[in-house]
Amino acid sequence: MSTTNDGTPVRHTAGVFDIRTIIGLLLLVYGVIIGAMGLFADPAFDKTGGVNANLLAGGALLAVGAVFVLWARMRPIIVDERQVARLREDESGH
Repeated sequence: MSTTNDGTPVRHTAGVFDIRTIIGLLLLVYGVIIGAMGLFADPAFDKTGGVNANLLAGGALLAVGAVFVLWARMRPIIVDERQVARLREDESGH
């Protein structure tokens, strides 16, 4: 396990490789695109019963994407460096 200059252990997290971060970012991107379509494109009220479906769907995607990203940031996956070292030893055959 890595340590800082004062000897305290450094916690390594999955970071951007956490699947929750990837899904959250994709949902945020799609939410921005669909939300922009709801704001700037023809809302097609006659097809959706008077509701701007793109704007609502974009807002919902933004909200869910934000929840995923916050979840990944608030409760990160901690990487056990001892387990990683053991796996590397097993792969190298030593």
